Amino acid sequence: MSFAEDGHLSDARPDEAHEQPEGGSADSSAEPRFLAVGRVIKPHGVHGEVRVEPMTARLERFGWLKDIYLGERAPRRVGVVSVRYHQGLVLLKLDGYTTRTEAEALRNELLQVPEEEAIPLEEGEYFLHQLLGLEVVTEDERSLGRLTEVLETGANNVFVIDGPGGQHLVPDIPDVVLAVDVAAGRIVIRPLPGLLDNKA
Repeated sequence: MSFAEDGHLSDARPDEAHEQPEGGSADSSAEPRFLAVGRVIKPHGVHGEVRVEPMTARLERFGWLKDIYLGERAPRRVGVVSVRYHQGLVLLKLDGYTTRTEAEALRNELLQVPEEEAIPLEEGEYFLHQLLGLEVVTEDERSLGRLTEVLETGANNVFVIDGPGGQHLVPDIPDVVLAVDVAAGRIVIRPLPGLLDNKA
């Protein structure tokens, strides 16, 4: 299966949203949603730059950014001052961070962009969050349940499926995942021998 260039989706909202009074009439579904594009590893040098581990296949997308959202739970918008690339990493300088000490505070912070700024999907590509809740069936139409989580293991993603027969862990590899139809709300798989432990 082919996934989008940018990383996973976050339900976090910008810190401005937290100023909304509780019990208000605002529709929370209208709040921005974010996609992770990187994570700060550590400071680089003494002038406020940070090393970023990219979570996107297109490193050059950092060069397109004028702003980026910093943090996972309450993302705050920060201006992008400069972008450089070094050995597969991104060297990023953000507005307001001019010293190594200030940059140290960004260690392990998630870097995100609004979902609407994501790199456009190619045909056959999906965002991981679009798979959550899809029904998973075998090629002979046995329903295994619904996909509740995607584990990003490095080698390949693993789908967590919860259903009446219990929980199944299904590797996202071409031999197993035969078809994904987001519009129809289902994924078709061909279980490898022993994969389902006779639960289906």
